[in-house]
Amino acid sequence: MIERVFREEDGRAVAVLVRVFGDVDVAEEAVQEAFAEAVRRWPVEGVPASPAGWIITTARNKAIDRLRREAARAGKYAQAVLLNAAEPVEAPVVEDDRLRLIFTCCHPALRMEARVALTLRLLGGLSTAEIARAFMVPEKTMAQRLVRAKAKIREAGIPFRVPEEGELPGRLSGVLAVVYLVFNQGYGGREELAAEAVRLGRVLRELMPDEPEVLGLLALMLLVESRRGARRRDGELVLLSEQDRGLWDRGLVEEGQELVRRCLRIGRPGPYQIQAAINAVHGDAARAEDTRWDQVLQLYDQLMVVAPSPVVALNRAVAVGEVEGAGAALELVERLELGRYYLFHAVRADLLRRLGRGGEAAEAYGEAMRRTEDEAERAFLRRRRAAVAG
Repeated sequence: MIERVFREEDGRAVAVLVRVFGDVDVAEEAVQEAFAEAVRRWPVEGVPASPAGWIITTARNKAIDRLRREAARAGKYAQAVLLNAAEPVEAPVVEDDRLRLIFTCCHPALRMEARVALTLRLLGGLSTAEIARAFMVPEKTMAQRLVRAKAKIREAGIPFRVPEEGELPGRLSGVLAVVYLVFNQGYGGREELAAEAVRLGRVLRELMPDEPEVLGLLALMLLVESRRGARRRDGELVLLSEQDRGLWDRGLVEEGQELVRRCLRIGRPGPYQIQAAINAVHGDAARAEDTRWDQVLQLYDQLMVVAPSPVVALNRAVAVGEVEGAGAALELVERLELGRYYLFHAVRADLLRRLGRGGEAAEAYGEAMRRTEDEAERAFLRRRRAAVAG
């Protein structure tokens, strides 16, 4: 019970205390002390009627006690303590504080790695050790990264606020990029990170229910996550076209598709919405051969206008291969400068295979193998290379 409350309420409590005391470290340490107190008292006294309110109140009281004891800091914080010590915490205030904290964690003055780590730590409630394991770095390295990020917020005077309306589009895109990066790290195998990204997406949807790109990102993550159970078999990657669609989580598919429909009603398309719509088309098809590739191609055409990139062009080429044939697709792929990207070589290899150019396909599969560290992907590529080489 306490663990569940921690996951759900840690970010809320930290956000409230950052507003009250103006210091991330004070807020974080006070909330940790409050949860330690809950571990001691709740099993004996029972869970309070409002666990979140109990945590916030206890944490605030502990922060006040600590600041009063620290004479050197008392002058700096005395006014905030006096003004806020008895301030009631209401739901709208808490939600506003969480939104402020998200934008603080993802401020462009911070390096991307710091934004991701802070978001997971302060809003996701993950421990330093958990974040370090997820990103495969030593715990000491991650701890230093977090310390530097919090120092940057303090020293640079990064404001604890939601950006003004004119700033919001650019700042929101940075927040969404952090959440999507967390999701992609998790979808590669670290399931807990993908789940945390989806949870953060739901938080953003709750806080910004009328922002279509927020809805689009959540829809995209849900639709991609719905296929997790079918993506690997016996330690090997399974392509979308070969997946057992009975293993897809239909609840996530339907939720994602409903969000896509809501985005369409809003009528302000953006990159995440378009990517979600592409995945919704795949979710509509009961069998791979039923996929409306013409619709997928039209959506990629739109994405190339809204957010052009070589990776988007590569994915569009895959759709061209399904609509116009492997030859047309290969012409597009050969123009791309993506030699360091393993999927470029994997896509090129598959197109060469379909065109009957087995020797070239085997070489391309081998290059793709050298460009990925994922063992499931390597196993798949190894099997494909053996098939064309033999």
